[in-house]
Amino acid sequence: MADAEIIPLDPKDRRDAQKALEAVANTPGIEDFIRRRLSGDYEVDDFGYDEELNRTILMPLVRPLYETYFRVRTLGVDRIPNEGSALLIANHSGTIPLDAVMMQYAVAAEHPEKRLVRNVGADLVWDLPLIGPLGRKGGNVVACDEDTNELIRRGELVGVFPEGYKGTGKGWSERYKLQRFGRGGFIEVALRTKTPIVPVAIVGAEEAFPMIANLKGLARMFGFPYFPITPTFPLFGPLGLLPLPSRWVIEFGDPIPMDTYPDDASEDAMLVFDLSDQIRDNIQQMVLRNLKKRGGAFF
Repeated sequence: MADAEIIPLDPKDRRDAQKALEAVANTPGIEDFIRRRLSGDYEVDDFGYDEELNRTILMPLVRPLYETYFRVRTLGVDRIPNEGSALLIANHSGTIPLDAVMMQYAVAAEHPEKRLVRNVGADLVWDLPLIGPLGRKGGNVVACDEDTNELIRRGELVGVFPEGYKGTGKGWSERYKLQRFGRGGFIEVALRTKTPIVPVAIVGAEEAFPMIANLKGLARMFGFPYFPITPTFPLFGPLGLLPLPSRWVIEFGDPIPMDTYPDDASEDAMLVFDLSDQIRDNIQQMVLRNLKKRGGAFF
């Protein structure tokens, strides 16, 4: 075999590469971050949340997607309490749940106190390679009452998407139509712990991953809640998993107090159902209002 030809870098390319290396080296705190990673001198809480990794690496990676690609407009983020617990109840859509990531980034970047939202996720999320471990390191937790109650006790913000897979797995013809909010478990938790509820409306995820068909047979075969067909997937293979550059609006509504109800209110099934339905209708109206406010989906 002939020796491989060594092509020297163009001087301009060499200068550009040098500038890129210098930019990385000069990033504030990056040397200390790497040193602590190598030495193991960093903290992870009992849910797996790694604050330093999240603030230093994960959130900056989301920033270009949030600011430049989706051009997210955030409304009412200062309505979220500056301290203490709250349940952020949001609509869910978009085949791949990027809406949870965008909501989490919106609060971490734009809230006056830069608060962290601990999103709760279904079991399937934690079984996925890479996604599951990164989700935990980013502060997200398993969707169960025990974890939610503990986070509330610690005064954390908890993000809940009551539509679940019914929301992310709905077809294009059902876009921006909120699905049923399960059995109202989040209302029971809020009533029992006297935790305020902040309704959240997210517009933009539907167009990022528009699902035009659902191959239910393949979904059952692989153990997925749905197997989506979008304009780009599976036609373009892995590239089809890239979202379309839709324009987003995320609105945080006024907190709804839960401490005005009797201590045993969580045991009243009719009250739980009514409150769940009211909050769903509230978010639906917020979504429709922001659809009009946003204008075009892409431009």
